Amino acid sequence: MNDATDNLRNVRNRIAQAAREAGRPTDSVSLVAVSKTFEATDIRPVLEAGQRIFGENRVQEAQGKWPELRREFPDIELHLIGPLQSNKAKEAVALFDVIETVDREKIAKALADEMRKQERQLPVYVQVNTGLEEQKAGVDPRAAVDFVGRCRHVHGLTVAGLMCIPPFEENPGPHFALLEKLAGEAGVGKLSMGMSGDYETAIAFGATSVRIGSAIFGAR
Repeated sequence: MNDATDNLRNVRNRIAQAAREAGRPTDSVSLVAVSKTFEATDIRPVLEAGQRIFGENRVQEAQGKWPELRREFPDIELHLIGPLQSNKAKEAVALFDVIETVDREKIAKALADEMRKQERQLPVYVQVNTGLEEQKAGVDPRAAVDFVGRCRHVHGLTVAGLMCIPPFEENPGPHFALLEKLAGEAGVGKLSMGMSGDYETAIAFGATSVRIGSAIFGAR
């Protein structure tokens, strides 16, 4: 057993414990193992240990390693968790199973068009910029509920939930609480929030999936 599989077991145990402490079923939180920058040789032991949901930041990088891994492990669920450019929508729809970073009209339309062309309806998440950070992707929280409605009713997307990345230097709790509130107002059931440094806090605020990379694979 290598470090990554040991780390995976530890993270799973901590997720289950955090869920119990929040009064939630231990299976109510999904683990998205963030494999960006890691090679197929690094990912394979984690797959062999039973992990099936993975997150990647870049379409081109994911194209280089996941088709081969999928041939070995066909039940993989691959999430795009990084910013998407509209000119990559075709490749993203073909490769990924969930798109977590829909944050503007142009992307919503590009994805909807590609899903129709490919006859592949993927669930999406709307990314919310809870900290209103200029350098960070995500829709303004004040516009999030309306944008979810437009994604559904104008573009015909299946919006499964909301996603956020709180400002690094701030207490993440208020950001997670805001995302939970917005999800209720928008009528979506899933919350993708929490990373290696704060996922237990995210679970306390209702995260249904946590995106964890370095705590499993090590430092990049």
